[in-house]
Amino acid sequence: MNLVHPLKNEASIKPDFLKITALAGFLLLLWQLSPLLIRHYDQTAGSIDPSIWLLILLGLMSFLLITGISWFILKWFWNGLGLPGLSCMVIQFRSLELWQQLSFFWASFALLLLAGAMCLIAIC
Repeated sequence: MNLVHPLKNEASIKPDFLKITALAGFLLLLWQLSPLLIRHYDQTAGSIDPSIWLLILLGLMSFLLITGISWFILKWFWNGLGLPGLSCMVIQFRSLELWQQLSFFWASFALLLLAGAMCLIAIC
């Protein structure tokens, strides 16, 4: 039984830049059109009402940008230091006990949620 097997395709882990570009374009378009949509939906909306939603959208956009930049910096340092590939890390992660895997997932989710909250706090 071969316990060390590489992932089928490590390129499938890389983000699809077309989807990322489409998401960024959609968010920028939504950022530009949301005041018009809010004023079209509610004629009594003041100039401050769309601004609140724009700040939340700007916080989301900055969070996604910081997450993407962090991923690219991590990959750059990872390749520069000559550390093992991602497939080796996945194999080692699967060899952990269940409680260790859940603890790692919980800590990762908590840090990601904290980063998102900090982006919203910094913008608002």
